[in-house]
Amino acid sequence: MLPIRKLHQLTGHEAAVFALCPGFETGKVLSGAGDGWVVEWDPAQPHLGRLLARVGTQIFSLASLPASRWVVVGNMQGGVHWVDIDEPEATRNIAHHQKGVFAILPVGESVFTLGGEGRITRWSAGEGQSLESLHLSNQGLRCLDYSPLRNELAVGGSDTNIYLLDADTLDIRHRIESAHGNSVFSLRYAPDGNYLLSGGRDAQLNAWSLEGPPQRIVTQPAHWYTINGIAFHPEGKIFATASRDKTIKIWDAETFQLLKVLESIRDQGHLRSVNALLWMDHLVSASDDRSLIIWGV
Repeated sequence: MLPIRKLHQLTGHEAAVFALCPGFETGKVLSGAGDGWVVEWDPAQPHLGRLLARVGTQIFSLASLPASRWVVVGNMQGGVHWVDIDEPEATRNIAHHQKGVFAILPVGESVFTLGGEGRITRWSAGEGQSLESLHLSNQGLRCLDYSPLRNELAVGGSDTNIYLLDADTLDIRHRIESAHGNSVFSLRYAPDGNYLLSGGRDAQLNAWSLEGPPQRIVTQPAHWYTINGIAFHPEGKIFATASRDKTIKIWDAETFQLLKVLESIRDQGHLRSVNALLWMDHLVSASDDRSLIIWGV
């Protein structure tokens, strides 16, 4: 039995927590929630959350840029906020996407954002200006990941497709059509770049071989409801999935066998939908129950 235990529950947000990203210092975590707050947490001092910014509307996504000490925040109206945490009054909100900004990902000198209107946009990480956009779908784009070994972006959409893009040119390398029975809500490349995991609103977990044209190598009903997030342990031997069914599940990254279920009663887990995962030294989860939980593995 894989030993996992709840270490701390972090409270203070006044609405569902939708987004997590690494903080500016080692081990620290940033969260974004429906209350419009960006909060910094230190697992070493779990009861001392620090409010970094308020953006005035629901936060769906966020990313930290340590070089500039900016936090990039996506809101439910499609705005992209560039927050200077040392000078919050200099924050810029750029009304760029429509129907929500569902994912933000820094890659080198760029930041990529996904919108509910079906566009992916590349921004300059140093200047906070949009550089180019690609309209991939007539439905929303929901999730995004990057493989440095493949220099490739994976984009999942409400149109049930997965798009694999060259990270430099945004050319479409592959389109995996009907990857799920409903919207693709989560994506994560294996650390070695050999396969891609996808989770959908259909509660299915799929693994796609990337040695040649993408081929589905695993499919299984992993949860009862939508799979909202996937995160690999830093060593790459196990990964976690988070779901609207209130559970977190831990899986073997080689065999795709289920190792552990973290639930509300037995493990003092989340009481509502688990919306996001981040795996650094510890596994961090965020939920509709307005809290974060730090898990020791």
